[in-house]
Amino acid sequence: MDLGLKDRVYVVTGASRGLGLASARALTADGAKVVLSGRDEKAVASAAGELGPNALGVAVDNSDPDAAARLIATARERFGRFDGVLISVGGPPPGFVADNTDEQWRSAFESVFLGAVRMARTAAEELDEGGVIGFVLSGSVHEPIPGLTVSNGLRPGLAGFAKSLADELGPRGIRVVGLLPSRIDTDRVRDLDALSGDAEAARTANEAQIPLRRYGTPEEFGRTAAFLLSPAASYLTGLMLPVDGGARHGF
Repeated sequence: MDLGLKDRVYVVTGASRGLGLASARALTADGAKVVLSGRDEKAVASAAGELGPNALGVAVDNSDPDAAARLIATARERFGRFDGVLISVGGPPPGFVADNTDEQWRSAFESVFLGAVRMARTAAEELDEGGVIGFVLSGSVHEPIPGLTVSNGLRPGLAGFAKSLADELGPRGIRVVGLLPSRIDTDRVRDLDALSGDAEAARTANEAQIPLRRYGTPEEFGRTAAFLLSPAASYLTGLMLPVDGGARHGF
């Protein structure tokens, strides 16, 4: 199946590793061109180098008010167009209600929430009909994840913002979609398993709750993201798609 990604240009934030990088890899593998962002200059340059000439790395922090405009301008300057964005942000620090400080909440709000809102708002101004805005959120949009109190507080709000944005941009032919990963085998999820004191036992217990009885791979997530961002998904907007091996057991 041809997803129609050839020569389309996307910005993917938080793409120096994990789910963002997996998504950028899937996009470029199908012919798209990608501007990757991340806070660490060496890491994002290395990620872009791995993907080849159709990828460019830019070191920016999502909490920077100028980040969105800079990334979109870079996409246009380097590749001549801008077709969409996948907003992926590294998770805030783990912790329970009593553990997380006011400063951790403020910092997470700036990068995870407000930074994503700015990126989407700027993209909406720049996109034409056929454009797409994607959010990498979390299964915590529906069910809180133990030990991720800050994320549990912020991700559902972003999902609500994304749905509102889909309604507003639909008449212009611009789509808005969200992906809700759960247990994908990334460093972040392995670290969460380790918080229990027995990472192997935690993984076994979590896998037992997943109908497919295993964690997903970053590659599986990336392919799903590439499809949702592609013209092949042209009649999909406003949806929050679980990427969880069936763990949600519902809509």
